[in-house]
Amino acid sequence: MKSNKLWLIYAIATTLAWGIWGALIDITAEAGFPETLGYCVWALTMLIPALLALKKIDWKPEYNSRSILLGSAAGFLGAGGQLLLFKTLRIAPAYLVFPFISLSPVVTILLAILIAKEKAKITGWIGIIFALIAGVLLSYAESSSGITIGSWVLFALLIFAAWGIQGFIISYANRTMKAESIFFYMTLTGIILIPVALIMTDFSQTINWGFKGPYLAALIQILNAFGALFLVYAFRYGKAIIVSPLTNAGAPVITIIISLILYKTLPNIINAIGMVLAIIAVLLMSITEESQEIELKSPEGS
Repeated sequence: MKSNKLWLIYAIATTLAWGIWGALIDITAEAGFPETLGYCVWALTMLIPALLALKKIDWKPEYNSRSILLGSAAGFLGAGGQLLLFKTLRIAPAYLVFPFISLSPVVTILLAILIAKEKAKITGWIGIIFALIAGVLLSYAESSSGITIGSWVLFALLIFAAWGIQGFIISYANRTMKAESIFFYMTLTGIILIPVALIMTDFSQTINWGFKGPYLAALIQILNAFGALFLVYAFRYGKAIIVSPLTNAGAPVITIIISLILYKTLPNIINAIGMVLAIIAVLLMSITEESQEIELKSPEGS
């Protein structure tokens, strides 16, 4: 019962942090602080929750090859997705991108069923079908010549796959690793990719080094950093087929509402239907039998 309550608390915390973060991350880019530098700030803000997590386990993360492999895989997939996300948000608005990539639980759930042998209800399979339909609708954009596929979709698909696989790896790694160790490797790999972000940065452009640049970026990105830590804990105490869709259901709703209020822009009817279907899809995928005894076991002492 205790673990059931804990996963829900952490899942809600993740949803709130990521929902607000998703709606605000465009602000610094619009103010003249490049998205690639925003990535660098994000990677550094990950150090704050990482240090807190490491202190909790007396600065002793697992160093065996399996732990390093799983932790690094989760980290590179998450950080790589972040790099692509910043690029994608320069092509398409947050209220369109986030519902699309929120469908990543499709990947997580399928992997959990096929590899971890978790079980999904019929509602979960209906949710997967809805998710596929929503993905098609969200990928269209209006143009003067009619309806075309948005150029941002390829990037969004890569993020969708990366974060879907990452969700499963975090869940799977929690069977044999401390949650804090997983987050440590996620932080480390994020920092390792900072040079890539710097290479991608056009320093010939005017960069805002004022408050609306790196400082505001840090305040916004810290929400993402702590949201990632909360997600790892949610996967530690809960099942992948519940945690993944539930955290991905609420965050886009918050992002959409805040984005529409801030930018006062309404999506076209096709995209709007896709957004609604995406939310319904992740809600359906989050429904499962609590009586099923497939609770993921966390290691002792984590």
